[in-house]
Amino acid sequence: MKKKISEMSIEELWELFPIFLVENQSSWRTWYAEELIKLQDILPQNQIKRISHIGSTSIDMIWAKPIIDIMVETTKESDWIKIKEVLLQSGYLCMFEHENRISFNKGYTEDGFAEKVYHLHLRYEGDNDELYFRDYLMEHLNIAKEYEKLKLHLWKEFEHDRDGYTDSKTEFINKYTIKAKKQYGLRY
Repeated sequence: MKKKISEMSIEELWELFPIFLVENQSSWRTWYAEELIKLQDILPQNQIKRISHIGSTSIDMIWAKPIIDIMVETTKESDWIKIKEVLLQSGYLCMFEHENRISFNKGYTEDGFAEKVYHLHLRYEGDNDELYFRDYLMEHLNIAKEYEKLKLHLWKEFEHDRDGYTDSKTEFINKYTIKAKKQYGLRY
């Protein structure tokens, strides 16, 4: 009998859900648009400030993990208990919870990745550095290609170590997020 995802060790999860990158797919924008409509239907709109497509799948022309990252920014007064419950009832799994952030996954099965996979990042309004980084890469293709090169280099080394993969990208991401915030000011 297969273990449930919630019963798996981190090592078992990393083995079942390895890091892998593919060329940019036009279908990713469609997947985001479809999920956006679902989220707009189920989430309390009076508590939602912005829903955004973030991560490498939102940037044309670069290789990415075929996982759609979505950031949902809420008001400070929003009811995260209710929002979490709605997301859980809609097929999301809570993967990480902190007082100021909750991360959810959808499309992870006991047999591996589903056809469509999502990571949803629940945040308070203004906790959105990913938007600056995304926009900077969209507007500076040479930097986006540097990021792609870094990710391709890290892929095989960290294929079964998500934390190592993420940690190895942090310096690059922070560097260009700072540049973006200087360039864009209070865009968000």
